[in-house]
Amino acid sequence: MLREEAVSPTTTSGTDRKLLALVRRSLGPIPIALALSDTCDVPETDEPVVATVRFADRATLLSLVNDAELAFGDAYAAGRIEVEGDFIAALEQVYRAAPQTPRLYSRLRAQWFDFIQNNTHRGSRSNIHLHYDLSNDFYRLWLDERMLYTCAYFPKPEASLEAAQEAKLEMVCRKLRLQPGETVVEVGCGWGALAIYMAQHYGVEVKAFNISREQIKYARERAKREGVSGRVEFIEDDYRNLSQKFDVFCSVGMLEHVGFNHYRELGRVIKRAIGETGRGFLHYIGRNRPRPLNAWIRKRIFPGGYPPSIRESMDVLEPENFSVLDIENLRMHYAKTLEHWLARFESSFDTVVRMRGMEFARAWRLYLSGSVAAFRVGSLQLFQVLFAGSRSPFVVWTREHLYAPLQEELDTEVWKPAM
Repeated sequence: MLREEAVSPTTTSGTDRKLLALVRRSLGPIPIALALSDTCDVPETDEPVVATVRFADRATLLSLVNDAELAFGDAYAAGRIEVEGDFIAALEQVYRAAPQTPRLYSRLRAQWFDFIQNNTHRGSRSNIHLHYDLSNDFYRLWLDERMLYTCAYFPKPEASLEAAQEAKLEMVCRKLRLQPGETVVEVGCGWGALAIYMAQHYGVEVKAFNISREQIKYARERAKREGVSGRVEFIEDDYRNLSQKFDVFCSVGMLEHVGFNHYRELGRVIKRAIGETGRGFLHYIGRNRPRPLNAWIRKRIFPGGYPPSIRESMDVLEPENFSVLDIENLRMHYAKTLEHWLARFESSFDTVVRMRGMEFARAWRLYLSGSVAAFRVGSLQLFQVLFAGSRSPFVVWTREHLYAPLQEELDTEVWKPAM
């Protein structure tokens, strides 16, 4: 009798209900149903349920009780968790319910990641290689034609990704008020689109630093095709090794990879590059308040990554007495950028599976979907900071020059930047 009782359907469902209740307690009454076998836990809420999270077995469910942040990502990638319904809406609900102050375990784990993924010269190369050198063919499946992997700027919400990315390039140049003949250093240049655009449309000379071999190779080839090799030099080297003087410093999407403990070092590099008379620009993913990057993202997708708060990012600029001239938050523009990327990724999902395998494809689906949700709810921000040296003659009187023609030009998606 004892043996029969142990395997009876009633006992099994009762155990499953208790396990689901453990997960429910950590989530709270958010409108997400939880399912294990034939047992379902429905939240006590008046809101309509947006999705059902279905667990393959008890071991998967228990892994979330012990370490939800890391275990969910691994289990979803492995196919042991399925989400039926609106995946992004479900992730938004989870992010909204997350505690504002990270638990002690999360903070200690973040410190361990800081140690093993430290962005030293060698560590940065390893971290960047694991993400950006996956293959240009992979990124070409879902990025725009210029291979821009940073937040676009949408003068109109319905703009195409290509038009919005071009608008972003133009916006960066306008914020910096680039003048023909000036010299620019760009660190973390991606596949080279911004450096090439600056040379083509603003007549500047650019030296662009990057430690991703795949990106540098692509950027050099593109610069040659575009006929700007004489004005743009792509350098495969760590930004900390730059030694020349420039008029302008620019970084789009690199600060997230520097690591908070290297901010003072970056500030000294910028000071060495533009002195007290130059100007600069930082474009980066950030936070409203300090907290560690999601453990699964840091372990599986972005090793060495850390999105800082504005206050933390000032550790780059304040010690060198740089003046902050303008700060803009483009959070919802990044949410929309990611929506475009995710749609293109999903349309190429089978190709990604053939290239890299199902687990990789599901992991990147989760990464892109989770990023959309994070920017929508405000867990992540996108800051653009314009700054200048203490003796710089650079003055930003109004923002009028940034926006006036963009709307009209976008209507025809024809770009004729003013010199």
